[in-house]
Amino acid sequence: MGKYVLAYKGGSMAATEAEQAAVMQSWISWFGDLGAAVVDGGNPFGASISVGSDGAQSAVASHGLTGYSILNADSVDAAATLAKGCPVLSSGGTVEVYEAMDM
Repeated sequence: MGKYVLAYKGGSMAATEAEQAAVMQSWISWFGDLGAAVVDGGNPFGASISVGSDGAQSAVASHGLTGYSILNADSVDAAATLAKGCPVLSSGGTVEVYEAMDM
């Protein structure tokens, strides 16, 4: 069993409070379906800055990462299968799945 980071990209924000509540409920339901596989439900990301090798800083484009979660799974393929139910997908976003390597 390994740890896998789900990196969320894109997706749209719900416009009304009722829509926001429905989106939140979909995340709660999805995490409930995942059960013990959830190591860290994660958080959405806010403002960001990119730092280059020369120390130069620049704003990150709005199409960057929008949040993360960490799951336990038997393989990267199993983690990707779990990611198929992610609510960000229904709002036009994508999920990238990364294995967190043990050090």
